[in-house]
Amino acid sequence: MAVDLARETALKILYDITENHAYSNISVNRHLENDKLREIDRSFATELVYGTVKWLLQIDYVLGKYSSVKLKKLSPWIKNILRLGIYQLLHTDRIPVSAACNTGVELAKRYGHQASSRFVNAVLRNIAKSKNNIPYPDKSDNVNYLSILYSHPVWMVEKWIELYGTEFTEELLKSNNQVPDFIIRTNTLKTDRVTLLDMLHKEGISAEPGRYIEEAVILKSPSSITNLEVFKNGYFQVQDESSMLAAKILDPKEGETVIDVCSAPGGKATHMAQLMNNKGTIIARDVYQHKLKLIEQSCCRLGIDIIKTEIHDACCLDETFTGKADRVLIDAPCSGLGIIRKKPDIKYSRTEKELREITGLQREILKNSSKYLKPGGYLLYSTCTIQQEENLDIVSDFLEDNPDFRLTGFQELMPPTLDIASSAEGYIQLFPNINQTDGFFISKIKREK
Repeated sequence: MAVDLARETALKILYDITENHAYSNISVNRHLENDKLREIDRSFATELVYGTVKWLLQIDYVLGKYSSVKLKKLSPWIKNILRLGIYQLLHTDRIPVSAACNTGVELAKRYGHQASSRFVNAVLRNIAKSKNNIPYPDKSDNVNYLSILYSHPVWMVEKWIELYGTEFTEELLKSNNQVPDFIIRTNTLKTDRVTLLDMLHKEGISAEPGRYIEEAVILKSPSSITNLEVFKNGYFQVQDESSMLAAKILDPKEGETVIDVCSAPGGKATHMAQLMNNKGTIIARDVYQHKLKLIEQSCCRLGIDIIKTEIHDACCLDETFTGKADRVLIDAPCSGLGIIRKKPDIKYSRTEKELREITGLQREILKNSSKYLKPGGYLLYSTCTIQQEENLDIVSDFLEDNPDFRLTGFQELMPPTLDIASSAEGYIQLFPNINQTDGFFISKIKREK
């Protein structure tokens, strides 16, 4: 029996992620460049990788229950073959048990030896037989039960229960394991949403209006969008609605000077350029040239010429811009715990120690970037996380130390379909389980003097 190319590709990517600590999205993109892969194989390999990573904690727990060999003693290749097989057995309905088991055996022959293939076959067949009776932790051990059932680290579950309570946390964990909508933003410099929807339908793409933002479109069949003429011609940009809200709430005007201090890959900067009708100046900064190149490429495709890219570390004050900006956007580096649906490996790569360290970086960026504002100017601080210590705590501490700044309400800028009371106070927190968006924090600050 020949080795299934899609599954073999998924195995190589999974090995890269688990053994070489590669970022899932980067590893997937690199491996899927293989010319031998058909589009259907690319889609299947991607599903296998993200599905396995998403459920990795649970998968390893189950593997530990059914393997006669301890996980740390298993060859990394065999361990990842078993992980792929267990994902298919427990979390997909359309893959026959025989296909999941047999392809695992064939992979084990190639990446192990004859004994390995027999071992893989025995473990997977055993799990398949008892998949409805797997001994998960008892519900009385609430944290461990939720941790294994929804495949999130114990420390994360504990922290969220402390912040939000058990019921909310379980809904959040469940939501983090769902596949998010694929959202794009209409480029209003070139078209409108109605026309874009029509163009997408003509290219065979199923699409519908977004939930909240008038430029937003939900794609129902998003594979290979970069090959679409409508993309190449710059009629849209990929961006979640939560991220679109940031530019809407900062509300930049034509002719203004805006500094986007942590800009790459440039979704918010290009959205602001649209809102400014491509009139004014946007300084888009990042610490890496290759990331700035992504912004420049987007600007070229979208027909934007008011964005100027610059290499600059947002932690360092640039005195040449002190008091020069009408508006400042800080989409701060963060733990990313609001985008687990899109990047499931975040669950396992983040630690409590990192959370404590990143808040120092966020404070420094906010302190320095606030100095660029003119009196009467506005600053937006946002993150793609749901951790209060990275969000409202950072903003509250800044305001306490800087009496010339204050939170300013923006309820008039909120979409009619998104009613969040705290917008009147100058901040909002979005959650995937409530708002069907990324977990995202936005606050708006005005410099009075």
